Amino acid sequence: MATRIHNFSLSLDGFAAGDPQSFETPFGHAGQRLHAWMMATRVWDPEHGTSGVDEAFAQQYWRGIGAEIMGAHKFGPPGWQDDPDWRGWWGEEPPFHTPVFVLTHHAREPLEMGDTTFHFLTATPAEALRIASEAAGGQDVRIGGGATVARDFISAGLVDHVHLVQVPIVLGRGTQLWEGLEGFEEAYDVETTASPSGVTHLVFTRKSPLVTS
Repeated sequence: MATRIHNFSLSLDGFAAGDPQSFETPFGHAGQRLHAWMMATRVWDPEHGTSGVDEAFAQQYWRGIGAEIMGAHKFGPPGWQDDPDWRGWWGEEPPFHTPVFVLTHHAREPLEMGDTTFHFLTATPAEALRIASEAAGGQDVRIGGGATVARDFISAGLVDHVHLVQVPIVLGRGTQLWEGLEGFEEAYDVETTASPSGVTHLVFTRKSPLVTS
């Protein structure tokens, strides 16, 4: 079993979302620019999307995943915890198809939507990973973001595989991934792949695989 991050888009200056984030602008002033590369693939648009490098990377998102861990800001806009009717961004059929563990300081009953069940946890990264690993049934656990959650799990040494997508835009402000992660690449083998779309895929694979219990 491995812990993985996939399709995690960053601006040239290391921001995974712009500012401010809200219901109307989930990624702040970045809009959809960070994710345009993926939205142009067949994964997002089966009828009109493109194949090629971006498509090949985007497809890895679901393969072998048995559970996801995400942060509160991925599940909803600021303040969603105060709305008992908020059910996430994805409609009644979320795209995860696995248990999803949402890290939040607000307790809430599990939420079943199609074949996805959201569980709401107050836990450290290590505790959350242990719980998600048990639910994953021997498959891998995906760390879904946002940037704060990804940074916390990487900093704790809990991620085996990191797929980042560097998008050629400069945001200047927003939510940073790299703060406090100086030298993290030393623990990983690194591969880069340039795409005709203009993005660069960076894959970090842990040199000594993480062993979880």
